Formats: sequence, C-alpha cells, structure tokens
Amino acid sequence: MEHIEQAGIHSGDSACMIPTKTVSSSCLDTIRSWTTKLAKRINVCGLMNCQYAITASGEVFLLEANPRASRTIPFVSKAIGHPLAKYASLVMSGKSLHELCFTKEVIPQHVSIKEAVLPFEKFQGCDVLLGPEMRSTGEVMGIDSAFANAFAKAQIAAGQKLPLSGTLFLSLNDLTKPQLATIARAFLELGFRIVSTSGTAHVLELEGIPVERVLKMHEGRPHAGDMIANGQIQLMVITSSGDTLDQKDGRKLRRMALAYKIPIITTVAGALASAEAIQSLKCSTLKMIALQDFFDVKETRSNKNLQSASSFL
Repeated sequence: MEHIEQAGIHSGDSACMIPTKTVSSSCLDTIRSWTTKLAKRINVCGLMNCQYAITASGEVFLLEANPRASRTIPFVSKAIGHPLAKYASLVMSGKSLHELCFTKEVIPQHVSIKEAVLPFEKFQGCDVLLGPEMRSTGEVMGIDSAFANAFAKAQIAAGQKLPLSGTLFLSLNDLTKPQLATIARAFLELGFRIVSTSGTAHVLELEGIPVERVLKMHEGRPHAGDMIANGQIQLMVITSSGDTLDQKDGRKLRRMALAYKIPIITTVAGALASAEAIQSLKCSTLKMIALQDFFDVKETRSNKNLQSASSFL
C-alpha cells in the first residue's frame, strides 16, 4: 500500500492506494523480502504491520514493524477481496494458509484509495495543515478501474468537493517551490486561473506562467482573505513555511477558507492527485459500482473453506 503524501504526514492522515503507483519493482522486491524475513525471525503468527520509507534515490528504510493489525486492515481487505482479520484469527487458531487457499499476494487490477476524514471545522482555531501528529477521525474509500476516478470518489466521500473550474490560490514554501511550475501548469490546462502572493507569483512569472498577484493579509487590502469572502477563489493549494508570519497570517487565511468551505490542499502530492481527479471529473461521469463486482466469483472459493473452519472458533 503506497501513501500519496510524502513521508512526514502521519499514516492515519495520508491518502493511500492499492496497488502502488510510483514505487519501483526493485523497492517492492526489497519490501517483500524484508517483511517476510522479519515476520519469520520474530515468529509472528497472524498479522504484522510494517511501514517503510523510500528516498528519491530508491533506498529503502524500515520505519517500524508492529506484530498486530492496523487501521488499514479493513481497507486492504475490501481492496483485495479477502477478509484478512478472519484469516489471521484462523491461522492463530491452528489453520494453515494452504487450508484457507490464501498463499499468494493479491495485486488487484482495479485501484483502491483510502482517504482520511479530517474534523478541522469542528475545532475553532485549529490549523488545517497535516504533519506527524494524527488529526483524522475516520476513513473513506474510493474504488475504480483508474487512479484518477478512484481518487475523485475518495475525495467526494471525505467531503472534499473539488471544483471543475474557477480560480486557484497557489502558495508554496521554499522547500516545495521546485514543484510549483508542475502544479500550476496542471491546473492551467484544466482551465483554472491562478492567483498568488508575491513570492510564489515571482517564481511563476520567471517560468512564464500567467499569474495574478494578490496581497498577503498584512500587506493591505484587497488581500487574499477578501477574495475568499467575495467568492473569487474556488480552490487553494498551500504548503506552510512554518515561520511566525505564517502562524499568524497563514493560519487566519486557512481558517477563513475552511469557514467558506473552500477546498484546501496542503501537500504537493495531494495537489497533483487532485488535478488528475478534476481532469477525470471533467472528461467522464463517475460510475457507482458495487464492491463485489470488482472481484471474480472464483475468488470467493476460500470463503467456503472459512465457513467450515469457523465452527470451532
């Protein structure tokens, strides 16, 4: 399962997908090998949850390994069509994986996206930025044959209403500015108008990307907050600088957007995924498909074994 947001965002707040999209086959081989060896070495019988980080150069690091189930077990079970918690309980009770007909990794042909439900609007003054501290209070799932459609469904389920047109407010910190042009061009191709404050606008202008400048909250009026109040901004992509000014002006702007129910994206990966989802929504109509219809009837074979095996639990 691959997280969409990069490392630094709590796993409970990060959107994630099955199967993986950007992880190389060599890294996947390493993860499979290490996980199997670790489980055998510490003699795990049942479920084990491992988290890995992969550097830009492709180096794999094991962050943690927990010999227990995780919150994502229900999501993974629905994504691959196998009840993993039930399998684990049966294995711990003495059944073998061969008896359960579950001996190979399932890599589905469809895409499943897990998205976090974040309660920011229920807590006055709470900032919407994501980080290592978990904020989510629930999870939703989007499933489709294509990544963009699945991500769009997950956003809708989580209450994030992505606009199909309008004005995008774009403000990236220095660390994420190398991705600025990529994000801007993606939304320009979708027909969005872009407005930015001075620092971000300067970088876009150097790239030859059309952008309209808007004042920061402390620079005078009309500023970005006024545009929000006037309904002139439909979507915001903001990565925080974390400095004192951002803690004052930035927080106020983000809270204002939340009050006016304007979608806010606070990571580069989330912005690019959202652009794909918006393009999909503009080009086609989402189809609601029953979860069972994503799986071949043959895949339910092991469930028959489960019915007889469950009698002694």
